Amino acid sequence: MGEPLVLKDHSGESQIFFERAIIGFLVLIALMLFLFGRFFYLQIIQHDMYATLADQNRIQVEAIPPVRGLIYDRHGEIIAHNIPSLNLTIITELSPNIELTLSKIDELIGLSAEEQRAFKRRIERRQRPYEPVPVTFRLSAEDHARIVVNKNSLPGVQVEARLIRHYPQGSLLAHAVGSVRRINENDAKRLDRVAYSGTNHVGKIGVEKHYESVLLGKVGHKRVETNARGVIMKELDSVNPEVGKDLTLHVDAALQRVSSAALAERRGTIVAIEPSTGGILALVSKPSYDPNLFVKGIDHETYSGLLESVDIPLFNRALQGQYEPGSTIKPLLGIAGLVTGTISPDDVISDPGWFRLPNEDRLYRDWNWRLSGTGGHGEVGLQKAIYRSCNVYFYNLAVKLGINRIHQYLDLFGFGKNTALDLPEARSGLLPSIEWKKENRGLGWFPGDTVNIGIGQGDMLVTPLQMATAATLIANRGKWVAPRMLKSGHVLDEDGSIKDIDVVPDYIWDEIISAMEKVVHRGDQELGENGTAWAYIGQDITYRMAGKSGTAQVVSIKQGEEYDENELSERQRKHAWFIAFAPIEDPKIALAVLVENGGGGSKVAAPVAREILDYYVKRKNPVMTQASYASGFR
Repeated sequence: MGEPLVLKDHSGESQIFFERAIIGFLVLIALMLFLFGRFFYLQIIQHDMYATLADQNRIQVEAIPPVRGLIYDRHGEIIAHNIPSLNLTIITELSPNIELTLSKIDELIGLSAEEQRAFKRRIERRQRPYEPVPVTFRLSAEDHARIVVNKNSLPGVQVEARLIRHYPQGSLLAHAVGSVRRINENDAKRLDRVAYSGTNHVGKIGVEKHYESVLLGKVGHKRVETNARGVIMKELDSVNPEVGKDLTLHVDAALQRVSSAALAERRGTIVAIEPSTGGILALVSKPSYDPNLFVKGIDHETYSGLLESVDIPLFNRALQGQYEPGSTIKPLLGIAGLVTGTISPDDVISDPGWFRLPNEDRLYRDWNWRLSGTGGHGEVGLQKAIYRSCNVYFYNLAVKLGINRIHQYLDLFGFGKNTALDLPEARSGLLPSIEWKKENRGLGWFPGDTVNIGIGQGDMLVTPLQMATAATLIANRGKWVAPRMLKSGHVLDEDGSIKDIDVVPDYIWDEIISAMEKVVHRGDQELGENGTAWAYIGQDITYRMAGKSGTAQVVSIKQGEEYDENELSERQRKHAWFIAFAPIEDPKIALAVLVENGGGGSKVAAPVAREILDYYVKRKNPVMTQASYASGFR
């Protein structure tokens, strides 16, 4: 017989079940402890972090752009302020088909290709969902009405009212003040995204650029609560932006108008400076342009017209134009000659109308040389050489001085560098030297180079700002005041490297200023010789002015040929210069006038200067009469 059959071991099964139940319970307890621990960690220990993350999802920060500071002229006339403007924007999340929406907008109000491309770039730069993206900044009232009427077919499209920059003087002060322009792709890369949040413009040129950080102000913000889709539900709190600081410039808007009118429709520039402060009273460059075109966005056709114009209206001739100074440099060479003892006030030369270097055949001619070989000024001393603008005298003087001493003394007057405190766009011109020519031309310095420098020709280049600065230095008798635009509203960093010209004794200043006075007034009455500008501006003047005319060649005249303006095209004619200051006994204004292709400086540029000085000097001295002129001045 076999072993008995056991059908079921109830005791063993109970034991196994019990053991498994215990294990399962322990696992369950462990899981619950883990979940509780994790819950405790997330809710208690990590509470602050996750609360912050939740708020970041729920609460968004919106930028509130600041209001840009205003700019005033020296008398409180506003020259740059802010006006309301309507901007068209799209919330892209609310517009299911952006291309279709843009197409409809284009049909209604017209969008340029550049505006559409800029819109798409702004989408990429936005900081959060449901942020309105500007489409155009030039929405007119008529365009606004079209958008409102068709609002139902333009999902996500809205109109925002913003303050934008406005220049009430238009083209009059464009080159003096500069302008703001729209932030482009390159600007976005360099600008602080936080500081420019909500701001669509930045100062691009001139005062607007130099004082951008002062004018901009500080961005504000508001915290808003959004739903899961990013739609704003309510505003929680806000911090108001700080308004940009206002600036007052030395510029005199009334004088700017007079200066612009005096230059009329001619191409040229005027820079006027207050000698006591260095403040720039007027800065005219013509032709000019309307800076307001760039604020709302200039169309391609208009911009191309400005760029391609032969008159280059976007070019700031006052600061960036570089021209040969011509005879306006002669008083400064006279100072160098007297200081170094190269000449004395009593030295006289005989001027036949030409100058020749030893062992050379070439003739360097005077301005009044004739084909017959006649001309010249006879016996010439320093004063006559200045008031009659005798080239031969200064050919001689330049050769005696040599280029090293010429460079040394012209450097004292600020040539070859930008000495302005807040005009970084001003060019430095060119003050040539032996080292410069060797480095840039690979050539040595020739005696003929020095001869040309003696009358402000050759390689030397100056800006009208530099010439106005030189006139200011003569008016101040060597006291340096660096040119500046700003009068108040910010602290200027003075340039400690600029020092007064203290190597010039008073008698030399007297000599040079007296000669410049004779340019405008009667010259040497005993000899019956008048200054070069007397016939054009000196006959009825009621105050004492010191001046110097000059012409700068645009095309060279061959040896043996006479300059004939009538045979040259208008743009090949000489540039006309005139520098001046007045009144001589207490200078209130110094200036430089350049008329491009104007011809003679005395005939063309001097009357422009006279008109400006008449206005300014007489406004400063309203009781001035012919009697006071005769008795009160030397």
